Amino acid sequence: MNLISLPVRLGLLFILMAFVFLGKARAETSDVETTWRLLDYIAVDYPGAVSHGSISSPSEYAEQKEFAATIAAKLAALPPKPEQEALLTEAGRLQRAIESKAEAEQVAEIAHGLATSLLAAYPVPLAPKKVPNFARGAALFAQNCASCHDATGDGQGPDAAKLNTPPVAFTDADRSRQRSVFALYLVITQGLDGTPMPSFDGLPADDRWALAFYAGHFAFSDAAATEGERLWKQDEWLHGLVPDLKALAGTTPASLAGKIGEDKADALMAYLRRHPEVLGQQTGSLSLVRGRLAESLAFYRAGDRQRAAELALSAYLDGFEPVEPTLAARDRALMERIEDAMGEYRATIQSRGTVDALTDRAQILDVLLDDADAALSPDAASGLSTFLGAATILLREGLEALLIVVAMIAFLRKAERMEVMRYVHAGWVSALAAGFLTWIVATWMIGISGASRELTEGFGSVFASVVLLSVGIWMHGKAQADQWQHYIREKMAKALSGGSAWFLFGLAFIVVYREVFETILFFAALWNQGNGGAILAGTLSACLTLAVVAWAMLRFSRRLPIGKFFTYSSWLMAVLTVVLAGKGIAALQEAGMVSIAPLRSVPRISLVGLFPTTQTVAAQVLVIAALAIGFALNRRKVA
Repeated sequence: MNLISLPVRLGLLFILMAFVFLGKARAETSDVETTWRLLDYIAVDYPGAVSHGSISSPSEYAEQKEFAATIAAKLAALPPKPEQEALLTEAGRLQRAIESKAEAEQVAEIAHGLATSLLAAYPVPLAPKKVPNFARGAALFAQNCASCHDATGDGQGPDAAKLNTPPVAFTDADRSRQRSVFALYLVITQGLDGTPMPSFDGLPADDRWALAFYAGHFAFSDAAATEGERLWKQDEWLHGLVPDLKALAGTTPASLAGKIGEDKADALMAYLRRHPEVLGQQTGSLSLVRGRLAESLAFYRAGDRQRAAELALSAYLDGFEPVEPTLAARDRALMERIEDAMGEYRATIQSRGTVDALTDRAQILDVLLDDADAALSPDAASGLSTFLGAATILLREGLEALLIVVAMIAFLRKAERMEVMRYVHAGWVSALAAGFLTWIVATWMIGISGASRELTEGFGSVFASVVLLSVGIWMHGKAQADQWQHYIREKMAKALSGGSAWFLFGLAFIVVYREVFETILFFAALWNQGNGGAILAGTLSACLTLAVVAWAMLRFSRRLPIGKFFTYSSWLMAVLTVVLAGKGIAALQEAGMVSIAPLRSVPRISLVGLFPTTQTVAAQVLVIAALAIGFALNRRKVA
């Protein structure tokens, strides 16, 4: 097998495995969406089956019981999670309520609560990736829907009389108040079994969202939309109730009415469903950060520490994380201050601090978020800032992986084991292929959540740190040995057996993919700002710089005596081990998997993995201690 075919085959194998995994993930997503849609259907249509404890429509009632049983079966078939048992309990409660012909309000409450818990346990995309085009939705409706639902949405289209099941009247205000845009999107995507309503899964997701927003506007008049515009522009408090597209897509007018009254809710939904772009114009997700923090503080004041902690984590992962790459490119120091402040806010909750202390943290964050608003404004973008952002991102993310891979290549050259080199090359080439696949997935398929990003970076860093710890100690031990050429010739054949060669492949893959994954997300954020020429120029400049560093390292390593090479390499591995340990724990903290205990006396130097928290510093101290013990044992063996 030649050097080119191995990486290609391994890359194709990885891509095939990734698509198999993606297929399973999409199947699970489909099951969750179907279950959610059935719950929404029960909540909306149960009143047509049962009225005041009596069955008003036997066929509708039978359908309600069938759907409730299907929900329970689908929940039981989902991948096991700690929350699954509670979901099944609620599904049983829903079935019993329907069997006992409970009041519609009770059934709707159970169904809506179960639907919310379902999405919390098994998240699926709840919002479009970009602002829906309302005019595009109108054209799609005229082309695909008007023949049955009529151009006015009243369900009296030219073909309606030919159908056994009458088309839904989108103009029915009572029904529409119970329906979110997300519910309409799912029906458009999946169709309705047993009815003439087909699936439009063949349409691009953006078109399906546009169609859902258009179908959701019919029940609310143009006059209501005008009033909604007035309310939206005059009362900024309303922005916190519908901070972003996710909230708009998932909120029903009825649930909003419970907070501001039916007339205002109808008006606001009439306006926002016609003009979702007013949400898309908000800077990133900073409005969501503010909204989640405000809710978190309110729950903490009410004594619900767990809910406050969940909302604080959501403020970071769902709100700040999506805009972090853009902000880092424009003002990295500000991004790091916000990260630290959000960590301290969560730490205050975890340590059961006073309400006043948490309020102070929230006020500090509010000021920092104002600065972020200014940094993220379109006026703040320039060709120079984009060039510098692209160049520094690639240099920073690529240097760690480059140092490790080049050290591996230099080591194999010193050992005269060129035939094993292909495993290292296969590792980093496969990582680039996997990164390309990640870009496709993140851009066009399922997206990459903030939690997924932090977990990938965190676990990848921790794994690489553990591996490099053993490699560094091993290299240091060999630096203490004598008769190098004898060692190389007699021992390296065993040291680099098939298993170890694949180990080199795995290490090269992990360290490169970790950096590629992070770089992709940063560059995707930069690309959305425009200035493509500046991005390309910055990328080329960084690649040239990295190539010079790689050339210099390889040239310098050739001239080193092998003993010196092992000594320097062992110290390089040791430094990178400490750096990756700190970065890995920090990423897991940001994902909510590791608690946060701030250390105000420690500076933040992310370049070397130093973060002002007890856990990250402890991890680095532990690694340094392990290295010191390993190096000391190596010297004792020689002595």
